[in-house]
Amino acid sequence: MKATRTVLIGLVSVAAALAAGHLVAALVNPLASPFLAVGNTAIDLTPHPVKDFAVRTFGENDKVVLLAGMAVVVAGLGVVAGLVSRRGPWPGTLIALLLGLLGVGAVLARPTTTPLAVLAPVTSLVVGVVAFRRLHSRAAPQDMAERRRFLLSTAAVAAGAGLAVTAGQLLTARVDVESSRRGIRLRPQENAPEIPFGADFSREGTPAFLTPNQDFYRVDTALTVPRLRAEDWRLRVHGMVDNEMVLTYDDLLRRPLVERTITLVCVSNEVGGPYISTSNFIGVSLPDLLREAGVRPGADQLATRSADGWTCGTPVATIMAPGSNAMLAVGMNGEPLPVEHGFPVRMVVPGLYGFVSATKWLVDAELTTFGAFDPYWAQRGWGKKAPVKTMSRVDRPKPFEKVRAGRFVAAGVAWAQHTGIDRVEVRVDGGPWQQATISTEVNVDTWRMWRVELDLAPGGRTIECRATDRTGHVQTNDRANPIPDGATGWHSIAFTAVTNP
Repeated sequence: MKATRTVLIGLVSVAAALAAGHLVAALVNPLASPFLAVGNTAIDLTPHPVKDFAVRTFGENDKVVLLAGMAVVVAGLGVVAGLVSRRGPWPGTLIALLLGLLGVGAVLARPTTTPLAVLAPVTSLVVGVVAFRRLHSRAAPQDMAERRRFLLSTAAVAAGAGLAVTAGQLLTARVDVESSRRGIRLRPQENAPEIPFGADFSREGTPAFLTPNQDFYRVDTALTVPRLRAEDWRLRVHGMVDNEMVLTYDDLLRRPLVERTITLVCVSNEVGGPYISTSNFIGVSLPDLLREAGVRPGADQLATRSADGWTCGTPVATIMAPGSNAMLAVGMNGEPLPVEHGFPVRMVVPGLYGFVSATKWLVDAELTTFGAFDPYWAQRGWGKKAPVKTMSRVDRPKPFEKVRAGRFVAAGVAWAQHTGIDRVEVRVDGGPWQQATISTEVNVDTWRMWRVELDLAPGGRTIECRATDRTGHVQTNDRANPIPDGATGWHSIAFTAVTNP
């Protein structure tokens, strides 16, 4: 049998299997799509250095790269299944069966698996095996009519796969999240103070103080964004509490809504990295809610769960501390949360890295202990409490930029959420430290910008910055990787001062 025919059979059969599983998953549980389940499992099993490399290299596109890579691998396996089946269908059948079992195993391993969810990978397995064997049986035509029937059968399976994928996407999108968002009006009883003049130095190279929602960083493990309508959302508060609670979205809106200006930062942020943003978050007080539930003595961890099964653990002491500003957020910058940032409800706890404080698509909150439960990242060796470290970054000049020699304004940002920044210092080429001018403080839960005027001689130059927080702690130059609990080190930029840039 010609290799081109068997390769075509392998590719079309794989496509039909994945499409059928995707369609059934759209009916029972979108997260049960075998392709997505395998991708999510791959994320869970990927070693930390590889994860760090992906985030550094591809940023928020890391999941797109993963899905594209998986598609290439699956297509390659389809090619192999065809090539090894030129003399008979059994080698390819075995590969199709193994791929199907891999999908079943991946779905069973997901934390959101239900009995019905297994229908999706099982359907994928059956369709893949049947399609391969049926097409293979017609792949050795002896005359023109039989060749035509083979081509028509192959085209029909390919077309069916395309229709199944399209139908699956349409069914998944039937949950009209955007319509739900548009119907919500948020009216905080307590608005955040206006951002004062001088809170940023954006004209001189720093970010704007408030990050537009579309530019707010996003780092999470979700291959596909959970789609929950506000009308369907429920939060269970349970565990070591006196009064177990189940809250609806309307229950939250009936509580006093407050607006707080808060800076969030991801633990994956390298020294000088971009994963830090600031927003006016709108929500309800998390300490008030926990007091109403009645936290029992000994409960030191709030374990929260996302709709896609991801788990987070937050120190109860940090949440309940006076002035913590911890909240269940329902809005960002005056509008309901964007879907990719946790709509309908997410958690925000200032002063902690996001992996222990910022659960998106929140659906479950259990009062427990650190000894009794390890959340997602703690199971992988990350820190359990992870307070944000005092850090600073150079935003101007850019790496390897050519700037005019002489008087030059350098600028950047510093942060020590829930502690506050007191001072930023800058030096050039390892010389004496020069104190920078820092922007007007908005509150201790937000970043502060800095600027400094430098007199640059022509030539290659290096600029470094360091911050001092409100406790007097000076940012360390000891280099540490982001994992397990945040990067440390001074940010430095190499650039060139020239007479005529």
